[in-house]
Amino acid sequence: MSFAVITRDKPGALQIRRDTREAHLEYIESTGVVAMAGPFLDAEGNMDGSLVILEVEDRAAAEAWAENDPYARAGLFESAEIRAWKKVIG
Repeated sequence: MSFAVITRDKPGALQIRRDTREAHLEYIESTGVVAMAGPFLDAEGNMDGSLVILEVEDRAAAEAWAENDPYARAGLFESAEIRAWKKVIG
């Protein structure tokens, strides 16, 4: 199943994102369940959230992946939402 993990960073947390980015990218690589991912950008072009599309067995697996993301463990996110997602185009 596909799930979208949609996050919004806490205000003023850009440095947390920068400091944790390498660990986050290594986590994406090592888990092997990320179909696509990338940051949201604010008006100035700074990263301020993320969209990650996961290919996992079920919602529980998506939740576990999101909870173990180094960004989440570092307290980067103001909010995180996990939604089932269906690919139609692309």
